[in-house]
Amino acid sequence: MSAGDPSGAPPDSTWEQVHDSAEFRQLRGRLRRFVFPMAGLFLAWYLLYVLLADYAHGFMSTKIAGNFTVGLLFGLLQFVSTFLITWLYVRYANKNLDPLAERIKDDIENPAKEGA
Repeated sequence: MSAGDPSGAPPDSTWEQVHDSAEFRQLRGRLRRFVFPMAGLFLAWYLLYVLLADYAHGFMSTKIAGNFTVGLLFGLLQFVSTFLITWLYVRYANKNLDPLAERIKDDIENPAKEGA
């Protein structure tokens, strides 16, 4: 893309500079430090649920109250954990990712401010 691109998009060289910048590497690192451990924890929790459902029928069919079983509780907790992870990610992103991403965006859109 050229500098005179009517879409207003920065030239490709700008994206390469951003990709190679320390701020972008920091942003990527912050994202990875949250996403990878959280994904691992959630997948382990889900795998536990699946394995218990498959191999621990007696435990999962244990009644807690009425027809409400441990298996049903664990299944509902899958939804709870998904919402919890989403809430934690939004908090983390608002505090640690968005300000840095906004600075990077400002540097791209207003290159004259960089030297000031």
